[in-house]
Amino acid sequence: MSDTVMLAHGAGGRQTAELIDTVFKAHFDNPHLTADDAAVLPRPAGPIAMTTDGFIVSPPFFPGGNIGKLSVCGTVNDLACMGARPLYLTCSFVIEEGFPLERLEQVVSAMSATAAEAGVEIVAGDTKVAGRGQVDNLFITTTGVGEVMPGTHLAGDAARPGDKVIVTGDIGRHGCTILLARDEFGIDADVTTDCAPLWGPVKAMLDTTSDVHVIRDATRGGVGTVLYEIAGESSVSVELDAEAVPVAPEVRGVCDMLGLDPLYLACEGTMVVFAPADVADDVVAALRATDHSHGAAVIGTVSADHPGKVIMRTSIGTRTLLPQPTGELLPRIC
Repeated sequence: MSDTVMLAHGAGGRQTAELIDTVFKAHFDNPHLTADDAAVLPRPAGPIAMTTDGFIVSPPFFPGGNIGKLSVCGTVNDLACMGARPLYLTCSFVIEEGFPLERLEQVVSAMSATAAEAGVEIVAGDTKVAGRGQVDNLFITTTGVGEVMPGTHLAGDAARPGDKVIVTGDIGRHGCTILLARDEFGIDADVTTDCAPLWGPVKAMLDTTSDVHVIRDATRGGVGTVLYEIAGESSVSVELDAEAVPVAPEVRGVCDMLGLDPLYLACEGTMVVFAPADVADDVVAALRATDHSHGAAVIGTVSADHPGKVIMRTSIGTRTLLPQPTGELLPRIC
């Protein structure tokens, strides 16, 4: 077989069968993955959540991950934000002609390992090959189905005055990692993505209390964008404690050099949680005892004043309106 992806690999003939057998089936093999046109799956007992997401990150390989790992984490985490245990994924690849097969196998291997960690099966897929220049390396779309845990009622309009705002870890690392990986600023810093599957931390929270109002992953636009989304959907305001927001020193250093605010840099392994004040400490303790959320912290409080606004309490005690994000700070981040 060729050492690069050819147009024939997407034509449905012998080369396509070889690609499926030697790359995709070799890594994704499980009892529900068959050669038929669709996977036939057992129905869960509870309601299901379903989501889909496309991934076009540039570059496709970056410190701490690649587009394959990202494509599983992104969809698994969207399910987790609805209190749903991830069960099944499908994936669709659009690959540029000439993409190295060795690199494709690295992407698929990362997807397999991440799916295993998340406890989700990849049960169906599709492969298309586009001509040179029609795609930048490869694009992946994943669709996921999960079972909503009993007693959970999570929604963006469910934040209430008095709720505490919690982040599950330090912020801005994925956006900073991609920015440096593009090597457009000549900055050398040891920053790795936070990309991780987060069903474990969400399950730990929900095992502690079902009284959690909102969970949302802080991907494009970062934590600042999520806070504005929830403030608007719930008609409340958020008062943010600037000193309490966890930012890794290396990310803070890069942001200071480039004049960026880490609140608006993408995360791929950090969620924002709104929970009543009387359970917030228990939620944080449960998160800190779980992989991928050791840095959980309370960063703010919800108020009925100034609906739709996010207010920052600074280190010297002043209060200022956090600017609402506009435009695209960093395109093709995920």
